[in-house]
Amino acid sequence: MAICKYDIIKEIGVLSENAKDWTKELNLISWNDRGPKYDIREWSPEHEKMGKGVTITAEELKKLRDVLNGMEL
Repeated sequence: MAICKYDIIKEIGVLSENAKDWTKELNLISWNDRGPKYDIREWSPEHEKMGKGVTITAEELKKLRDVLNGMEL
């Protein structure tokens, strides 16, 4: 399995927490020394393990915000 290097630049917010104390978070992360992107995924306590997630650019995050603002929840 390939090693994935990451650096959490900014912890933005916790979206939820499960019974095993893993949290789903929105963070700004640099993956493999590349430019930072926004990232939503589950993390174990202390961020030593992670689940699958989605990484998006700032422009994609703005479009997602616009889509969500247009939804009736």
